[in-house]
Amino acid sequence: MIEIRRADELGEDARRAAADVLVRGFAEDFAYFSKDPQVLGDAFAHMLLPERFHVALVDGAPAAIASVTVGDQECFAPDRRTFQRRLGPWHGLVSYHIVRSQFLGAHPEARPGLAEIGFVTTAPAFQGRGVATALMEELLRLPYEEFVLRDIKDTNAPALGLYRKVGFEESAARPVRFARWAGFSSYISMTCRPAERRQAADVSPDPR
Repeated sequence: MIEIRRADELGEDARRAAADVLVRGFAEDFAYFSKDPQVLGDAFAHMLLPERFHVALVDGAPAAIASVTVGDQECFAPDRRTFQRRLGPWHGLVSYHIVRSQFLGAHPEARPGLAEIGFVTTAPAFQGRGVATALMEELLRLPYEEFVLRDIKDTNAPALGLYRKVGFEESAARPVRFARWAGFSSYISMTCRPAERRQAADVSPDPR
């Protein structure tokens, strides 16, 4: 059974549980910080804002997460001292500044009715079971006119396929510097307007 809950509804341990899903789902992207998921979880748990994250539970176990922010909201509040304590004085300091520069910042076109979905990931043990699809479909029922996803690697076929499946369309592409070194060419942004999708479905011709 898949249940979708906001992280701040799940009790005191929700922040760490969400962090564990995050660091395992993005293990490759977070390898610079640490390759040890326990260390990563210890370093990242403090900065997650539970009210900004939605969690997909499979039989009660956290399986997938995604953040939802509106306007100038952030989903992380990193603390330099915590990073340094968990990752070491120098590496923690560098990691803190990377998180601030790469993970923070509202959508440049933020406005009422526009929500940004971010950090969508499924823990490896639950991948391929429709958990992320259920999570995304539930998020698209939230009362916003438009949803946006930013900075998806153009090589991330599973994520792009999932987002197209639930109704997102590509809206922009941002080239990456040193693409050969990075291993991908561009970051893709996507948008979805659920009301327009529902209207299109309502007027579609009867297949009979």
